[in-house]
Amino acid sequence: MELGFALPYAGRWATPANQATVARRAEELGWSCLWTSQRLLYPDSPRDSFPAAPGPTWPATIRSVVDPITPLAYVAALTSRIRLGTCSLMLPLFSPVLLAKQLATLDVLSGGRLDVGVSLGWSQDEYAAVGTPFVRRGARFDAYLEALVATWTGEAAANEFVTLPPGEVLPAPVQRPHPPLFVGGYTENALRRAVRFGRGHLVGSLPLDRVPEVRARLSEFALAGGRDPAELALVCRGVTVVTAAPMAPGGKPLTGTVEQIAADVERYAAAGVDHLFLDLNFDPAVGTLDSDPAAALDTALAVLEGVTV
Repeated sequence: MELGFALPYAGRWATPANQATVARRAEELGWSCLWTSQRLLYPDSPRDSFPAAPGPTWPATIRSVVDPITPLAYVAALTSRIRLGTCSLMLPLFSPVLLAKQLATLDVLSGGRLDVGVSLGWSQDEYAAVGTPFVRRGARFDAYLEALVATWTGEAAANEFVTLPPGEVLPAPVQRPHPPLFVGGYTENALRRAVRFGRGHLVGSLPLDRVPEVRARLSEFALAGGRDPAELALVCRGVTVVTAAPMAPGGKPLTGTVEQIAADVERYAAAGVDHLFLDLNFDPAVGTLDSDPAAALDTALAVLEGVTV
């Protein structure tokens, strides 16, 4: 199993200095990829509950979230080997051709190190903020995926939602035919899209006990779509919370001391995950506007250095 790490992207610890330190140290220690995430706004009265924490307000850890693409360009200039990933870009909130241009440029600047995670998104408020209709968002997502790939490969793109005029959109990405696409989501449609468009399936937060089920379903959809299941990776965000005292056995995976987190990483590998990235940004002591940036960085470095890659 490959092991990645989320850059500081939420709250007060998401500073350029902390991003640089985390990126350089992760590369030095042999971690495989650095990841960012996307949250467009923090609504006062959200129309949708946050899926992982239902309630009238969203968690404080997503109140302030930096843009997902710009920090990857920043750390690309500070590193040379480690890959760079998005988990995940809410594709219907973008112009797909403009996004393809941005991502191709990032792939060029990084020397071909970009992994592109995309998802449908679930927030009606975020859709409204960019003027994208929430209805028929699945059909729009499919059309945008087609346009994204077509822009990268120089093919024609004409569908209900996008018309790409004849011509070139250059530079092309370094990775050919295009950067690896990982399609996120929790539904069967997400699995179908991963098989049709992607290098794998990206799950924003997957409980350990559900990994075998999702792995089996991905293989089932791969075979139905004429793909070799071995070609499709299961990529998971591991929401990580570090505690000073050990947690009782049987608690939430990736919550506890660094030693407990390291043991849980091995459990995810045994369950069938191909790439797990640890994300401290949801830790209330790390990813909020009340956190201490220096202490949060110390926590991240302890995890980077204490978990075997």
